[in-house]
Order: sequence, then C-alpha cells, then structure tokens
Amino acid sequence: MSTRAIAKTGMLPAVLDDFFKPWNEWFDHGSSFFGRVMTVPAVNIIETKNEYNVSLAIPGMKKEDFNIDVEGSMLTISSEQEESKEENEKMYTRKEFNYSSFSRSFTLPEEVNKENIEAKYEEGVLKLMLPKKEETKLAAGKHIAVK
Repeated sequence: MSTRAIAKTGMLPAVLDDFFKPWNEWFDHGSSFFGRVMTVPAVNIIETKNEYNVSLAIPGMKKEDFNIDVEGSMLTISSEQEESKEENEKMYTRKEFNYSSFSRSFTLPEEVNKENIEAKYEEGVLKLMLPKKEETKLAAGKHIAVK
C-alpha cells in the first residue's frame, strides 16, 4: 500500500528563520512566524490474512472531525479544525484563532473490499479496517493435509 502526504511549507525560506527567531519565540512559541507547517499524523499499517489495519495517531479530536473518502483506488483521510477564543477584560480584548488541518492519502491494493471499509476513533487513535476480498483470502494459500 503506497502513501502520499500533503504538506504545506512556510512562506519564507529556512535561511530567514534565524533572523526572525527572537520574534518567533515571543509570539509563536518557536514555530514559524509567517505560517505554520502542517503536521501529518504518524501511521501504522499492518497486513493480516483477512485485512489491512491502518492506525493514525491523532489525539484531541472528535470522530465528527474526520473526512474519510474512497475515490477509485485512493483512500484519503483528512481533517480541518478551526477554533477562536475571545477574552474581554477591563482594559483589553484578546482574540486568538487556531486553524489546523491534515490530509493523508493511500493507494489501495486491488484485493481491498472497498464497500466494507470501517473506521473507529478511540483514545486518540483513528483505526481503519480494510477487509480483503474473499477470493483474495483463498488465493493467499491453503494447507492441504495428506491422508
């Protein structure tokens, strides 16, 4: 199963990172001042006799936050979150906005039964079960006992 990750790069070359470093640390806790780098969640893929198990470590989300689509032989898992906070005190108003997203795509092997793919999210891990087609399970091998 092959994978393709989509990542967004910063707006300025890395050469300028040292120049903006003091401001980055004050305002953005060390990440890029002019644009955040999009993180791609870690993934584990395990093949068993009957299915592929895909696990992505994505803590702090809800199951409604995920978009899982199959188009042709491409499985795409993505998410977008947007959050804003506002604090009103006597002398000031502070607004914070946070936007995070990721997209991860996998080319499905032909033996995957696309109609029966299942997904569940628990304890910060998104788990997908990609069952193999019945004829593929039989073609994988069978032991024949000698009588």
